[in-house]
Amino acid sequence: MTGDKDAYWSQPAAEVARALDSSPQGLTAREAARRLREHGENALRETRAASRLRVLGRQLRSPLMLLLLFAAGASAVGREWIDAGIVGAIVLVTVWIGYRREYRAETALAALLARVRIHAEVLRDGVLTDVPVREVVPGDVVHLSAGSVVPADAVVLEATDFFVSDAILTGESFPVEKRPGPVAASAGLGQRSCCVFAGTHVRSGTARCLVARTATETVFAEVAAHLQLRPPETEFERGLRRFGYLLVVAMLVMVILVFAVNVLLGRAPLETLLFSVALAVGLSPELLPAILSVNLARGAETLAGCGVLVRRLEAIEDLGSMDVLCTDKTGTLTEGVASVDGAWDAAGAAAPAVMELATLNAALQTGLENPLDHALLAAHQPDLAATQKLDEIPYDFVRKRLSVVVRRAGAEADASTALLISKGAFPLLAPVCTRLRVGAADLEFDDAARADLDARYAAWCAQGIRVIAVATRALPARPSYGHADEQELTLVGFVTFLDHAKATAQQAVADLARLGVRVKMITGDSHLVARHVAGAVGLRLGRVLTGRDLDELSDDALPRAAEDTDLFAEVDPNQKERIIRALRKGGHVVGFFGDGVNDAPAMHAADTSLSADQAVDVAKQAADFVLMQPGLDVIRQGIEAGRRTFANTLKYILTTTSANLGNMVSMAVASAFLPFLPLLASQILLNNLLSDLPAIGLAGDAVDPELVAKPRRWNMRFIGRFMVEFGVLSSLFDLMTFAALLLLLGAGPVEFRTGWFVESLWTELAVAFVVRSRRPLGQSRPGAVLTWTSAVVALACVAIPFIPGAHWLGFAPLSPLVLATLLAITLLYVTAAELTKRSFFRHNA
Repeated sequence: MTGDKDAYWSQPAAEVARALDSSPQGLTAREAARRLREHGENALRETRAASRLRVLGRQLRSPLMLLLLFAAGASAVGREWIDAGIVGAIVLVTVWIGYRREYRAETALAALLARVRIHAEVLRDGVLTDVPVREVVPGDVVHLSAGSVVPADAVVLEATDFFVSDAILTGESFPVEKRPGPVAASAGLGQRSCCVFAGTHVRSGTARCLVARTATETVFAEVAAHLQLRPPETEFERGLRRFGYLLVVAMLVMVILVFAVNVLLGRAPLETLLFSVALAVGLSPELLPAILSVNLARGAETLAGCGVLVRRLEAIEDLGSMDVLCTDKTGTLTEGVASVDGAWDAAGAAAPAVMELATLNAALQTGLENPLDHALLAAHQPDLAATQKLDEIPYDFVRKRLSVVVRRAGAEADASTALLISKGAFPLLAPVCTRLRVGAADLEFDDAARADLDARYAAWCAQGIRVIAVATRALPARPSYGHADEQELTLVGFVTFLDHAKATAQQAVADLARLGVRVKMITGDSHLVARHVAGAVGLRLGRVLTGRDLDELSDDALPRAAEDTDLFAEVDPNQKERIIRALRKGGHVVGFFGDGVNDAPAMHAADTSLSADQAVDVAKQAADFVLMQPGLDVIRQGIEAGRRTFANTLKYILTTTSANLGNMVSMAVASAFLPFLPLLASQILLNNLLSDLPAIGLAGDAVDPELVAKPRRWNMRFIGRFMVEFGVLSSLFDLMTFAALLLLLGAGPVEFRTGWFVESLWTELAVAFVVRSRRPLGQSRPGAVLTWTSAVVALACVAIPFIPGAHWLGFAPLSPLVLATLLAITLLYVTAAELTKRSFFRHNA
């Protein structure tokens, strides 16, 4: 990435602008539209609507579908045309079911994602305009400030204390300063200080940049192509992968053993191969991808109805598994709408002059937008006509202050002097102040005065009042100013703000606690303000950790301390991330709600992350979920939806695999002792297809409250024990059915297969109603789709042997006596399964 043939970073910005046929004033709207048509959207890959062919292709790429196609091909080669036709028909029906479900799910998700847009500020027709990042084109001039996601590779035209996090590309953990001016053509990515790159984000300061590369021509696109970047594996995906490994091993063992045993018994190799393949397919839940897609899409639609938009579908399961939620206070625990309480001088008297200085600072700063500045300007509009802005020293999360340098008109007018106005956190602004303004007099800011102000500041904070300090300094006029000028200031007073705790927050915290989710507040605000808010919403106040405390804790000690603490205050972005990692190290599934640029590292570190639609771009881009209205109650609804999604997914897996395991093992064992195969390959596949039809109804099945009451995670030992216990039970009743058909009813091969086909299907349908709930059968109402499809399939399997041509499938009509016997066995099985369920969950709660 050092050999770009143009090496635009080594050329003066004016030359780059000429080459792009642009200027520091940007493009016209008409020219931008033309370039968008010429260059295409600014995205790593072309935006495509949900494609029917792509969804269909995913069905055919499934290993199980390939296995079925192999079976159909093998039947055709052996001139077993009926078997080949049946297997082919089953493939078509299975693919059609999966295709319809997945296509509708993908379309619904695309519609939801379209509601979350990342925008960029660009100069169009000389005016700063918000446009979607996808519409940024080469030659655009973009305005960037703290919290902005860099939309494209660009050259810096002008910058003020402009620091960008390049970690996603360079691995450098600290933000790097970007400034105008070319660098050597051979400069590596980390040395191109005059460039910003797509996908990185601004940590502090402001800049205007000329876009040089977009879409697939950016450095980010090159890195993605080489490294094939993908999101980290989620907790749910890990569990699904382990479950897949378990099934693959079981399938391989079954195919090899059954094929070997039956060939040794002298059966035809092709018939044995098809039987073995059918057993393997019968063991697997081949509609699991479609069930997952439907479950997740329904979850996304449910969340959207609650005001939560899903940006990453798989994260729904992780939201349900979450047992710790870390959040800032503003907007989630408080109303998020700050209002000015008053402006005060150092003596505590009302001071309109302090308000004028604070609002001048708020009106003239162009860096980080924040609610306190909005509140200031809503309370008072300063006299900008008499003020000329000279420079700005932007906010950052280390200094926690922001300064503007102005020249005032009127009696103070002097072309050779300027006034620096700084506002920020009192504990960090006070150390750079040497004077104190009381009335019209400037006094020495000594230890006694500092103690008095510390006490007043603490009293305000203890009441939940937010405080910013305002200070000034007269300076000589010059072209630029920097951090070094924020010294020897005069503290002129304070502005106080009110942001009340949400009326619903205390109840929401209690509701989350009942769901097994512990809320922890992580904020950069004063520990006194944070303690007041935490007490108002019902968080535990036994221990409070500040940023200074965290610095004194080792990485080994922090997980235990974080476990015991619900309130972290006065922390910086890196400390937030460290807290999240410590909680995860302690075995928790951690969610983080953030809406500021300082929250991005913690959001990336969390298992699942949430943000608000009003958040800065970098926070929304890092989030798995975007809340249209921030609040803990909305998050609670999202957690419940995630748990219902997980519960219904697990129902399908437990129902299908436990029933299938028993049936397939029974047939595998019986095939070694019977003089004929217990079912033909086509009958096994048809049985499997019919049993999966009602299972689709599990996606919308009702979920018992106790399955939503606490976090649940993948537990392969639990799933394995469930499969074995219910598989053994199923096999015992299979053997009972075999004995009844052969010894009591004297069934021949065709009648045996027909009877076994009906009984195995009935028992699999019935067991779904038993194991779908931990409650006693009849105390949990199943969904309508599951109920009606099960009834239809149960009747259909009895009717199939009576339809014309059923003999081609190897079926024959069953007598009333045989059907009555099979029904009795099924009812006994349901009773035994209910007793087994109660015992299993009593010992595996």
